[in-house]
Amino acid sequence: MTHKVITGPLTELVEGERIMVGGDRFTTVPAALAAAFGPGDRLVVVHDTGELLHIPSHEHRTVAVAVGAASDAFTALAAVSDDRITAFFHHAAERLAGDDTFDPIARANAADVADAQSRDRTTGRLVLSSSMRADMIDGLRTWRDLPTRRSQMVGEVRHDQWSVQQWRDPLGVVGFVFEGRPNVFADATGVLRTGNTVVFRIGSDALGTARAIMQHAISPALREAGLPEGAVQLVDSAAHAAGWALFADRRLSLAVARGSGKAVSQLGSVARQHGVPVSLHGTGGAWLVAAHSADIDQFSLAVQHSLDRKVCNTLNVCCIVRSREHDLVPAFHTAAQAAAAPRGVTAIVHEVHRDDPLLGHEFEWDTVPEVALLVVDDIDEAVSRCNRFSPHFVASLVSADPAEHEAFYRAVDAPFVGNGFTRWVDGQFALSHPELGLSNWQAGRLFGRGGVLSGDSVFTVRLRAVVDDHRLHR
Repeated sequence: MTHKVITGPLTELVEGERIMVGGDRFTTVPAALAAAFGPGDRLVVVHDTGELLHIPSHEHRTVAVAVGAASDAFTALAAVSDDRITAFFHHAAERLAGDDTFDPIARANAADVADAQSRDRTTGRLVLSSSMRADMIDGLRTWRDLPTRRSQMVGEVRHDQWSVQQWRDPLGVVGFVFEGRPNVFADATGVLRTGNTVVFRIGSDALGTARAIMQHAISPALREAGLPEGAVQLVDSAAHAAGWALFADRRLSLAVARGSGKAVSQLGSVARQHGVPVSLHGTGGAWLVAAHSADIDQFSLAVQHSLDRKVCNTLNVCCIVRSREHDLVPAFHTAAQAAAAPRGVTAIVHEVHRDDPLLGHEFEWDTVPEVALLVVDDIDEAVSRCNRFSPHFVASLVSADPAEHEAFYRAVDAPFVGNGFTRWVDGQFALSHPELGLSNWQAGRLFGRGGVLSGDSVFTVRLRAVVDDHRLHR
């Protein structure tokens, strides 16, 4: 028996209608979604979770125009000299450094911060402080001063009558969805250094700041350098649906998401379902282990300097071996309070047991440091707990024994391993490269690349044959 397949545009949804999920189960259309859905809208079914994501037609159009412009600009960049790309970074940095051009950006950021505070949103990462401004300028100048890494021959295999060359070349259009952090422009425009183009969607809290940065720094710098304006595109929408639409656009060569763990995971599912390669940077939280031989001063400094602010590499769980419980536990509490003292607050310390669910929870805080403390029998138990509960991200060991460090490095399942404070994990700080994000190993170890994604690590490798004797055949 054959079944007639009817295809056509989806124009409506019916409340209670069953939607297949994951090939072996279904979910039903809720009333609110059925009422909101109309002709031209799109529905994305997240097969991992069963979520039904509604993309209104106007959000889809906004994203489609931005990706189209970036795609056209990618083609145009092939004929653009490296000097002009260098000039873009120079002009963008100078505009951020100039008070006249920075002033409207600062005003826009102040309005974003005030609006976020009125909605009881945290603003620690939203404030475009003088240090963040300096970091943005330094990041752009770093890209300006780095030599090009586009269209470079990285290898060659020679045969008698011909050769095959391996070339590092631009990847294409890179889509970014970021949380509300104004400094992401300096980080992500780095993909232009390797000849790629970029489409942003930024969190609603920072959208006003992003508009101002585009208007007063990025777009003028593109024009002054003679680059196509489509090379950097901001999706001017605060809706989550814009991010879903962006990651569902098959014209993207890479999708990058940074933000909260749940939102990033959802975006990753959308991208993968549409065949778009994705790099996720969401869940964070570092683990620190103190061995029997740990120096108490080194340990205290590691704790204090790992809790100075809340970002993905902030200390989340500390493990202390039982033989040092008597002195290192009090030292831990003292160091945690020392980290909190500049804010005039008291740190929150959760003393947990070996199977406590809090070990798998990332503490989200803006002002008051919050951290879990676990006493373990030995380093092996700490590694076991870390490998089971952590986001497989940052792990550090304080020990005076080199053999313990070697064993720890080989046993712990984390891409970033150290011997002191955890907040060294940062592309700019560690590698002198502005980062696009830091990947963990929650979905398995990364294949063929490191955990720090930067602008000049976004490339593809193409093969080029040079035949010397055209009588060659197979």
